Amino acid sequence: MIRAGRRHLVRTLADIAAQQGIAVQTLLNSGRHLAEGFPAPLNAGRTRLYDGEQVDAHLAGRPVPALPTTDDDEDLLDRQEAAALRGMPPQAWDRRKKDPAVSKHLVLAGGVEHWPRRVVRDHTPTPRRPTGSSGGGRPTGAGDQVPRDQLPARVAQLLDQDPALTAAGVTDSLGVHRNTAQAALTQCRADRMADVIEQHGVTAAQAAAALGYPAGQTRRAGVRAAAILRGRQARPYLAAVAHALHARGWMATATPPTVQHPEDDVCVAALTLDAPAAPAPALVWSERHGWRTATSRRHPLGRGAAWPPPGPGVRHLATGAMPAPADLVNALDSTG
Repeated sequence: MIRAGRRHLVRTLADIAAQQGIAVQTLLNSGRHLAEGFPAPLNAGRTRLYDGEQVDAHLAGRPVPALPTTDDDEDLLDRQEAAALRGMPPQAWDRRKKDPAVSKHLVLAGGVEHWPRRVVRDHTPTPRRPTGSSGGGRPTGAGDQVPRDQLPARVAQLLDQDPALTAAGVTDSLGVHRNTAQAALTQCRADRMADVIEQHGVTAAQAAAALGYPAGQTRRAGVRAAAILRGRQARPYLAAVAHALHARGWMATATPPTVQHPEDDVCVAALTLDAPAAPAPALVWSERHGWRTATSRRHPLGRGAAWPPPGPGVRHLATGAMPAPADLVNALDSTG
């Protein structure tokens, strides 16, 4: 928290780096802010804040002065501290802070939201007006309030603030359907877990623990993280296939396809054959089945990316999940 009367002393790591004449990334890489004796941050959020008086003393080699320890009505509390004071989860405070009686007291310090202790402690929620409907949650039939293309970034922000974030918390904060919230949250956790697994060679459970994710909330994310890693391993192969198809004159560019995960444990990809002489509208790859032709350029995967049997416009190509690009081209050539 920021003690009363000390808001003007708040500094971010960017401020501290600028004070030393270095880039913030240089400071982060050096680990100086983690060294013994460096003042402790004022908060536990992603954007760490520091007391300027303490920082100045440390950098000058002087003893670091202690901060006041007595609670004051004008202390500034961040999201997690406000929730703790009220005895509620952070997601509940996300709803509470929207009340005009709270929002008008919002204070931004170092880009982080804060509220005076007295406001947090004494606030009484405004009674809701009757709506004529029963039950809580989003009204039946209401659309998502956040555009789909903005949802991953918004969920990532919430997850940064609270590693124990739930789908219900996403729904309450962003006004999206529970299923939409769960899918976005699983994807965000899986992407981050995959990064940690890849960089440090740990298990999915260890990656989840390192990120602060509760074990009970990461089973699906762990399965998807494994699929994400397999998809990353398949990228060079898919790029080689795209290059071969482009060289054959069936693709206008050699752009590799994006690996998709229609289910948590599945990797698929699609390549559009956009040249006039191409023998099929598109190709679909599955890590389980290999390659097939598709009848649609716009929706080559089909509903649920199910693997269809051979039929009109659908032909299974070559052998195995990853046939050599030349073999795939030859197999496709024979369909022309």
